[in-house]
Amino acid sequence: MKKNTKGISVKKNENFSEWFSEIVQKAELADLRYNVKGFLVFQPWSVLSMEKMYDYLEKILKKKGHNPYFFPTLIPESNLKKESTHVKGFAPEVFWVSEGSDTKLSERLALRPTSETAFYQMFALWIRSYKDLPFRTYQRANVFRYDTKATRPFLRSREFHWIETHCVFATEEDAMKQVGEDIETSKEVLHDIYGLPFMIFERPAWDKFPGASRTFAADVLNPDGKVIQQPSTHLISQEFSKAFNVSFRDRDGKEKYAFMTCYGPSISRIFASVVITHGDDKGLRFPWASAPKHVTIVPIENNEELTKKAETLKREIGDFAEVVIDLDWNKTPGEKFNYWEMKGIPVRIDLGMKELKSKKLSAFRRDLNKKEIIREKELMKYLKKVSVESGENLRKEADKTFSGKIKNAKNISEMKKILEEGGIARCGFCSVEKEGVKCAEVVEKEVGAEVRGTLLDEKTRAEKCVICGKKSEKVVYVAKAY
Repeated sequence: MKKNTKGISVKKNENFSEWFSEIVQKAELADLRYNVKGFLVFQPWSVLSMEKMYDYLEKILKKKGHNPYFFPTLIPESNLKKESTHVKGFAPEVFWVSEGSDTKLSERLALRPTSETAFYQMFALWIRSYKDLPFRTYQRANVFRYDTKATRPFLRSREFHWIETHCVFATEEDAMKQVGEDIETSKEVLHDIYGLPFMIFERPAWDKFPGASRTFAADVLNPDGKVIQQPSTHLISQEFSKAFNVSFRDRDGKEKYAFMTCYGPSISRIFASVVITHGDDKGLRFPWASAPKHVTIVPIENNEELTKKAETLKREIGDFAEVVIDLDWNKTPGEKFNYWEMKGIPVRIDLGMKELKSKKLSAFRRDLNKKEIIREKELMKYLKKVSVESGENLRKEADKTFSGKIKNAKNISEMKKILEEGGIARCGFCSVEKEGVKCAEVVEKEVGAEVRGTLLDEKTRAEKCVICGKKSEKVVYVAKAY
């Protein structure tokens, strides 16, 4: 594919939607021309970054005792039907396989929308005693959902790339400890490594994962005021344990049903938030940890000496950083600079005869959008410094995302105003149990937003429900979402 050297034509804060569309196309993140609606071709620049994201997350999960599995992509319809709440939640979104070659199958098979019903069937065979618990698993997988809403690359599609964990415990207390650990894992990965600030909400009863008794999810805020749901973790209802007979013989000799959790970080959506949160009017900006490549060396002239020097520098950098040398002589140096700034590579080294003679290098840092002159012999020290500082700088900048965005709303008019200004409304709500769903429907229909849930250990109080005026049981947060 021919490199696009033209920059982004719109400002991120003026037209976020168009900015994002241009980034995906011009930075060569995905090709949308695949001829199945809602499916896209991930291009190398996104895949290289997402592979690193997978690696970080899997290392953390393994360190915390999760073992990797590969489960089949197809799930029998009978599995999905075993737990009524689950099948009601996912049946409208399922892609069904009903034929193999020209033979009609005796039972429809679902392209997995999520894998609880596959894992739990096997848990019932594997788990016999309290000695088998806790049992922690995960898999890297693609899942498929026939989403009827408008699709957007990486943010909302019909196939997405994720990791899902499924864990089994003897007690509800132990299962909730796992939920807390999942939340901590989200912080370690999303915030500490990728620099994404988020808020963790416990979802209301009507927005729980189908088949869960409690759901907790991370919401990342976009410049347009909409939130993106990132990893969610769930305490699964024991109705699942009963439906699949996931039970164990406890220390007292009694047979008991297990408690289960699941956790689903979508790597493709996390990648979208990295693009959105850190990108600017020039294009992408990557923290070192998730950058597809770390350094690009741009020889200014088509000169054999400069080319050899670029190769020498690449060898010196070695395995510490992944290096690209731009030898495309059909572009001017300015076009190359614009191109690599758009691609978000953390460090660009501009190499001309002046640098060759002075033994000093001109380095452009994408996190600071700043050019620095460094001694050639200090290159490795410089790169090691940038490898740490680039992530820290982007994270500190991103941490300001929520500043001033959360505002109190006492009525629906105030709520509308806050959301129109790109904020999140905090307000009193009559209930986050099923009886509160009618007020939630008013929010959805009249405001075009959603009740995202409650914060853990929220101490803010409100007297009345912002919709019905009844006594407020909870303080909730309302936002528009992708």
